[in-house]
Amino acid sequence: MTMPPDERGAELRELFFETAQELLQALNEESLKLEKNPGDEEIVRSIRRTVHTLKGDSAACGLRELSELAHQFEDALSLESAVAHAALAEIAFTAADVFAEMLAAYHDGGALPDTAALRQRISELTAGPAAKKSRRKKKSDVIVETGKNWTAAEKRAADEAKASGLALYEIVVKIDPHCAMPIAARQLIQNAVGECGKVIVVRPDAKSPAASKQVEFLLASAQSQEQITAKCNIPTISGEVSVNQIHAATAVQTPAQANEQTTVEPQVAAVNSATAAYVTEQPAPPEATTETPAPSNEAITPHAAAENILRVEAGRIDNVLNLVGELIIGKSMLQQALSEFGKRYPKELLRGKFADAMAFQARVLNDLQRSVMKIRMVPVDQLFRRFPRIVRDVARQCGREVDLELSGQETDLDKGILDAIAEPMTHLVRNAVSHGIEPAEERRSHGKAPRGKIRLHAYHQGNQVVVEISDDGRGIDAQKILKKAMELGMTTAEEAARLSEAEALDFIFRPGFSTAEQVTEVSGRGVGMDVVQSVLQRLKATIHVETHMGKGTTFRLKLPLTLAIIKALMFWVEQRLYAIPLNAVSQIARTRESEVHQVDNYEVLQLRNQVLPLLRLGRPSASDVDRKNCKLFVLVITVGEKKYGLIVDALEGEEELVIKALDDQTFVTDLVNGASILGDGKVVLILNLPAVVEHIAHARPQEKGAATCGLLLNHADRARLAMGAAGGQA
Repeated sequence: MTMPPDERGAELRELFFETAQELLQALNEESLKLEKNPGDEEIVRSIRRTVHTLKGDSAACGLRELSELAHQFEDALSLESAVAHAALAEIAFTAADVFAEMLAAYHDGGALPDTAALRQRISELTAGPAAKKSRRKKKSDVIVETGKNWTAAEKRAADEAKASGLALYEIVVKIDPHCAMPIAARQLIQNAVGECGKVIVVRPDAKSPAASKQVEFLLASAQSQEQITAKCNIPTISGEVSVNQIHAATAVQTPAQANEQTTVEPQVAAVNSATAAYVTEQPAPPEATTETPAPSNEAITPHAAAENILRVEAGRIDNVLNLVGELIIGKSMLQQALSEFGKRYPKELLRGKFADAMAFQARVLNDLQRSVMKIRMVPVDQLFRRFPRIVRDVARQCGREVDLELSGQETDLDKGILDAIAEPMTHLVRNAVSHGIEPAEERRSHGKAPRGKIRLHAYHQGNQVVVEISDDGRGIDAQKILKKAMELGMTTAEEAARLSEAEALDFIFRPGFSTAEQVTEVSGRGVGMDVVQSVLQRLKATIHVETHMGKGTTFRLKLPLTLAIIKALMFWVEQRLYAIPLNAVSQIARTRESEVHQVDNYEVLQLRNQVLPLLRLGRPSASDVDRKNCKLFVLVITVGEKKYGLIVDALEGEEELVIKALDDQTFVTDLVNGASILGDGKVVLILNLPAVVEHIAHARPQEKGAATCGLLLNHADRARLAMGAAGGQA
């Protein structure tokens, strides 16, 4: 495996690995389009541009094997025989998979995969008498080799740019002779020029020996000569820069724009339309192929949005968020000190000034917190984009006909949560194809369309994000689930008879549970749904199943917007302080021990004509008299789609808590999500409600409260010791 020896290229390689994933995603999407529209020359050209960019970027980073393989595929795609080849889409899918394996090997330092099979498939595209360069490709070659003489296509594009009111510039940028990576430098220069306007011509070709010395452009732009020159001056990358205006910008207005200020975006769109036939042949970077936004009524400059986009490593944002969390803890400490000061000196005039300063600081800190959180938010489209390829592959393996429908892709979610749910969602989507959707013949026999449908939908609900995975398949048979659970010894016939449909469906999340009759590459190993639930519990998320026999199934994931800072309700149990997310609490009730009843070894409370199952974290009073007269606080909480009553000793109040992760080696329980430090130094444990509910539900009746309380008390003491250095004593 070849890697560049210069350590200064490490940052460039990291950037390449990030952008390469976007290129592979684009390659998969284009291959899916080609599979539905075989022989489409425009799609093939788009695939070739993507492969060309991957080839150039990998060569600039010294990844010779990847660059050579991409070069071989690119050359094959330029042939007329490739466009008409029946298996071109399949070869493109294989290429995307092999490229992904090679990138993973480069990144992790592992062995490169065998590429012989892919090379053999690529050679199929070059076989036969029709294997010759396409006429459109030859025309592109003529454009590049004509030097300063403009071709007819270039002249038409230039005339359209003039008519649209844009200025035309001839730009020559010499590459710094001391630059260690001239090919990468050329790409960076091209990216910078592309941000100034619309690139009509790029010379010389990237394969030309002169490409490492200088690069020339014909640019249509509304920016000034000084702005373009400044953009092209890149330290250690570009040398001498020459920008000559060959046509000045002119004001152009259409009748519809007579009463509005002329925008630049429609002008750029006109140039895009006029030059589309030519530009599609250019080896443009991903930025240059972005679609032009819809015209707006605000006067803006071309690519203004692109200039304001900055790639930042997620770890840096996490560091800022951690610092914001420390500031919030500091705010709580100041508020605690101010409260004590007010009690000690109630008539002190400075007390009001301190309160005003604290209120101002709190407002600014809240704004800062929201701003940082917005930086971490990304659209779920980043995750949804991978599923069309997954659905296509699994459907082929299982012999299904499936369409995928996406909606709500613009819904924002914390980047950390989005990454964490990628694997659970992949498993749910694969299950929907392999288990949910029926074969075409079976669907026809039930009066359904032969092609099944899977729908991914995301939307905001309060301070949560809901992601739904739905199918219109056969549904889940609750009775079959119960029968399998009894065969596996997970329940008895007596217990199964008392379970509701929702409780029966919960068995699919038990470890080792599977209804598949045979083991395949897709399913049947009894591993998966339990992992899905455990991942979601770690994220303080829930999953709910809704199914109808013969109509389909929906898995509904409810995810928190963020994992770093939460609004919490704090309470006391056995003289220890705990907290739960405030959004999980629907109401707070007062009752007495005498109103708590036992039903089938479970404690319940009748609250407003509703029988509420109770969860007791502490130990009940030993004296029967004390128990009957003892007053209780009951927190009505929602876990999944069910309501429970959480019995606590006393309430502390609401607080905004910064979640501190606990050491996995010290804390081996899933009952606790994390801990936080209050302004007075107290350590509060943040409970994982789904895990607490499951733990109490599966405990023996006589140990339900005591066992849970013992575990929580133990972990509370250990958390105080572990975090004592950071926040004092509880």
